[in-house]
Amino acid sequence: MDEDTSLTAVEVAELLKITKNTVYVLVKRGEIAAYKVGKKLRIDKKDVQEYITNQKNTNNNQNSYSKTITKDNVFEPENKIDEKDIIISGQDVIIDILANSLASKTNDIRILQSKLGSYLSLYELYNDRVSIASAHLWDGDTNEYNTAYVRKLLPGISCNIINLCYRTQGFYVAKGNPKNIKTWSDLLKKDISMINREKGSGTRILLDEKLRLHNTSRQYIKGYNIEKTTHLSVASSIARGEGDVGIGIEKVALQVSGVEFIPLQIERYDLIIKRSDLIYPVYQRIIKIIQSQEFKDVLEGLGGYDLKDIGKILAQT
Repeated sequence: MDEDTSLTAVEVAELLKITKNTVYVLVKRGEIAAYKVGKKLRIDKKDVQEYITNQKNTNNNQNSYSKTITKDNVFEPENKIDEKDIIISGQDVIIDILANSLASKTNDIRILQSKLGSYLSLYELYNDRVSIASAHLWDGDTNEYNTAYVRKLLPGISCNIINLCYRTQGFYVAKGNPKNIKTWSDLLKKDISMINREKGSGTRILLDEKLRLHNTSRQYIKGYNIEKTTHLSVASSIARGEGDVGIGIEKVALQVSGVEFIPLQIERYDLIIKRSDLIYPVYQRIIKIIQSQEFKDVLEGLGGYDLKDIGKILAQT
């Protein structure tokens, strides 16, 4: 890492595989040193490296805290949930805010995070390796979000599906949309190259379901196998000209200069909790946080979310 180079908040977010808003939170809390050049925030690479080192050195801290679990270790058999851990899985900044809020109100339980996509989050919930999952998985046969997947991936387990927000999914294209990309069928054009999301993410499943319904083979899409692990990294790749189109949420497009957003579909983003866990006070506390005006006010301040059903139980399985 070149220690003489400074980074923008967007670049740090891409490097750490977190959202831009989470970078601002880390700076505000003093966990990453930063400074301003004019009105622009800048962070030295050496300070990012120091943050990473500090995170590695705090693994033995037994107080209540929020920590990220990487994809590399979340699947290990020994990572079954400890009775003093709550692991919330999801990639949106809403999950960061929820985990931090819960940690501030909880003294005897560690609050951890897993940055897995929707499909793997439900899989890990079934295998008792996360406590709570979040999902935005579209089923093309029912034109519904999440319920069908919860029933299939958590067979025999009754769950509450609680709404967090609605978001707009669409195409990230270069400013001015020079390739005139507007519909799913445009992905098949020979002069169009895409940047995809990883398997298991809600965005990838949305694309694959659309292809299935249109009886279209993915092999005809140039760049289908080029994967990025966040909406931000997809949008940034399009801004750099690495591809002509990517798929993600509108909120992230607003954070990346050089990218235009083409809306396609409103998606539902939900939290999935096993109903058997609702007897425990910490899970009741989580629901109270989501349903609180304070939590809603924070999300409204971020923008980009439709919160009309936040905290409502939209389905039970």
